[in-house]
Amino acid sequence: MKKEEKTNVMRVLDGKKIAYESHAYEPDASMSGEQIAGILGEPAEKVFKTLVTQGKSGAYFVFVVPVGAELDLKKAAKAAGEKAISMIKQKELLPLTGYVHGGCSPIGMKKQFPTFLHETAADFDRMFVSAGKVGHQIELSPEDLISVAGCKLADIV
Repeated sequence: MKKEEKTNVMRVLDGKKIAYESHAYEPDASMSGEQIAGILGEPAEKVFKTLVTQGKSGAYFVFVVPVGAELDLKKAAKAAGEKAISMIKQKELLPLTGYVHGGCSPIGMKKQFPTFLHETAADFDRMFVSAGKVGHQIELSPEDLISVAGCKLADIV
């Protein structure tokens, strides 16, 4: 684990007095979410990835799912009240959210989009999401994530 600097996500959490633990590791572009979970010494079910989508209406939505799971676009569309949903292009991520691929967090995006958290997060006391920078994860309670990111729990995988 390497020495870390504060990320925007950490500053948002500090500002809201939300307890979290940060974890840093040497990133490798080819790393899967499951490998990151292994580095953290946690089951993949507790480590979540952030996916940004666009609905048929043109609205953007954020989905937070376990790293080993795949977002079910039909279930996601239903949760968001859209006819259909698709992943945004990787090049659209940074200008839209302020985050790069592999470092996207549901906390502290440029604009707050409707955010859905996979319902299994409620099974854990602590969970992990990106700290907003590649090679950085934060550990916090699902309740705190729900409150800070305005998440709704949903069956989306």
